[in-house]
Amino acid sequence: MTALRVLFGVGSVTIRREHRIGRSCRRADCTMPRQNACHYRNMAHESRAERAARRRTTTRKRCWWAETADADYVRYHDVEWGRPVHDDRRLFEMLTLEGAQAGLSWSTILHKREGYRRAFANFDVRRVARYDARRRAALQRDSAIVRNRLKIDSTVSNARAFIAVQEEFGSFDHYLWAFVGGRPLVNCPRRGAVPARTALSDALSRDLVRRGFRFVGSTIIYAFLQAVGVVNDHTRDCFLCPRRTPRPSVARRRLRAAPRSRIAVAPAPERLLR
Repeated sequence: MTALRVLFGVGSVTIRREHRIGRSCRRADCTMPRQNACHYRNMAHESRAERAARRRTTTRKRCWWAETADADYVRYHDVEWGRPVHDDRRLFEMLTLEGAQAGLSWSTILHKREGYRRAFANFDVRRVARYDARRRAALQRDSAIVRNRLKIDSTVSNARAFIAVQEEFGSFDHYLWAFVGGRPLVNCPRRGAVPARTALSDALSRDLVRRGFRFVGSTIIYAFLQAVGVVNDHTRDCFLCPRRTPRPSVARRRLRAAPRSRIAVAPAPERLLR
């Protein structure tokens, strides 16, 4: 029997005789879950809404770094990255995770995210600020996080600096968003043209360092700004890139800006009587 190729998710598998007649598949190279009946029947009998949802998941164009089979990566891109954040606990979490990424891949930190939440009291900044030397030493033995002494110590010291910013500005949210006037910067860059740092990240990094924060270099801070939506860098070919309204032409803008002159219209002459 001729083998057929059927797309299923991100990969493809071969339909052999045991698949077509409805038996349980026993192929060693089959990656589909074991079921009592042929698992391709589920594909044939899925509802229209389920089929549409599966197609959207597999055909949507995303930013280049999210084009991966890692489900956590894709969910982070689709649900979190680039969306404005105003909750201080979440801001402290992302600032900590971005600092922990230094020298590592983001996927490593993303897979350790739950471990970080357990280790740092779900990023309760006031509890983390009270971590003593004994607690910090215990975290160096925790394999659920990056066991780097400098990064662990910086999380505690950053929590104390974070509280100082909250006391000065009312919240870290007010302090952070004041750098962009309270509105996110939407860049819509081309693929491959996303910067690693900008003048905004340079200014924020310098101010954070002045306030006692560590692991807040300009590159780390720009990644943080992207993560919490202060900067929206979804590329133009990504389905999450905000639609930009077309700018009017120069002639049209000048026409709108020019003052309208009042033209005096002469009254219509009266009809001549014969």
